[in-house]
Amino acid sequence: MSDALPPPAPAAPGGSDAFALLVADVYEAAGALRRLGERTAATEGLTQARWQVLSAASEQPVTVPQAARRLGVTRQNVQRVANDLVERGHAAFADNPEHRGSPLLTLTPTGRTALERITERAAAHHRVLLGTLPEQEVTAARALLRRLLTELDREERAAAD
Repeated sequence: MSDALPPPAPAAPGGSDAFALLVADVYEAAGALRRLGERTAATEGLTQARWQVLSAASEQPVTVPQAARRLGVTRQNVQRVANDLVERGHAAFADNPEHRGSPLLTLTPTGRTALERITERAAAHHRVLLGTLPEQEVTAARALLRRLLTELDREERAAAD
């Protein structure tokens, strides 16, 4: 049995109902993509959270707070995941010459290999999905989501002031 929700009822054009349905669809898509990410990461014995932290440290070593900011999650959450990655041999902590109390998270060869394999599997899933969606529509959807994120950032900054 599918866990997908039934299609939403049509909304009044241009109204707040359309926006509310967009938000609901974004959450539903995020959930489906998270489930796909969990299945993809599991092929290497990892979770999506571990995959994300490996990815955050893949280009250059990062501190836990830097990884948390990049991923938009709490430092404590990243610290738990980083500790787990170190324990499993996928990552290591290295001395940070700029801050003794905040070591740098680096990938081990095992971690880099796992990340590469997961990334390859994810790319294959993306190619299949994109084969069913017109590129122009994907580009337009992304542009709309980027504009929405800009507005949400603006609102968040205004609320913080």
